[in-house]
Amino acid sequence: MSQVDTLDTQKLAAYLEHHIDGFKGPIEADKFDGGQSNPTFKITTPSGAYVLRRQPPGKLLKSAHAVDREFRVMAALKDTDVPVPQVLHLCEDRDVIGSMFYVMEFCEGRILWGASLPEAGEGEAGNATRAAMYQEMNRVLAALHSVDLDEVGLADYGKPGNYFERQLGRWTQQYEASKLQDIPAMDELIAWLQANQPEDDGQVSLVHGDYRLDNMMWHPSEPKVIAVLDWELSTLGHPLADLAYQCMGMRMPQRGAKMAGLQGVDRKALGIPTEKEYVDQYCQRRGIDRIDNWEFYLAFSFFRLAAICQGVAKRAVDGNASSKEAAQVGALVEPLASMAVQIIKEGA
Repeated sequence: MSQVDTLDTQKLAAYLEHHIDGFKGPIEADKFDGGQSNPTFKITTPSGAYVLRRQPPGKLLKSAHAVDREFRVMAALKDTDVPVPQVLHLCEDRDVIGSMFYVMEFCEGRILWGASLPEAGEGEAGNATRAAMYQEMNRVLAALHSVDLDEVGLADYGKPGNYFERQLGRWTQQYEASKLQDIPAMDELIAWLQANQPEDDGQVSLVHGDYRLDNMMWHPSEPKVIAVLDWELSTLGHPLADLAYQCMGMRMPQRGAKMAGLQGVDRKALGIPTEKEYVDQYCQRRGIDRIDNWEFYLAFSFFRLAAICQGVAKRAVDGNASSKEAAQVGALVEPLASMAVQIIKEGA
């Protein structure tokens, strides 16, 4: 097994016994499945279960895999209305397991993948549960964007200035550097976004950066989020980027075991709010009258995801990812860009 998949459990156990109250070895470490860029392990010990999240070993891109930022943001949110796991220790000494890592509590709950939430059940009871789950996701997002940055010590967690201008520049550059072929819809989308960027309205909040259903841990039986996970892309930015990103996810096709969306789904029949209803609920929670430029925020979300997918495809061609993954993810770039172009032309 590669160094990414394994840990020196003896050395780690000795270290954690000294740094986490009540921690007792020996350790059993099992890597979670999934494409996390930061390898994540369940740590089982006589003193209980924990989660360890580490940087990959070896040379890393500057600012990538910033597990110390993840640790910082979850520690800061501990006493807020945003549910996060309790973080227990950050180790910046790379000699312990070969890279920086942190340990947090293990949350017993459910990770759900499909936006239609079949797990909620059928009939009126199922619909009521689904409606409550969408309300809960909406509540958590509004709570996240209402966090007082000075109070929790995150006022310096991101760069000042126009968030969308910065992001558009960054992801356009990444896309151009990883492009394998010309995709006219992507070129059209980039040109439109550059020409139609709204003026900076001064809104700044903590943003998650990847706020979607499968980055939440749900209570084992209740429609309640017990932990928001995967803060790797979090920063200070524009709150509507998170809202539009989640709504984009709900516009995705139903196919696929992971990140299945609601395209073609009769939402009312399932007790799920329409996009307009979901956005209105968010606005009500945050005291916002209305959202201008919604097409821009949605189109930007599709563009960013398409650029990320293009990066995965390029890494695969370069031999840094599996070709099976590349074929699947790389093939998403054109459809994502086309969905955004359709929004631009026909409205949201």
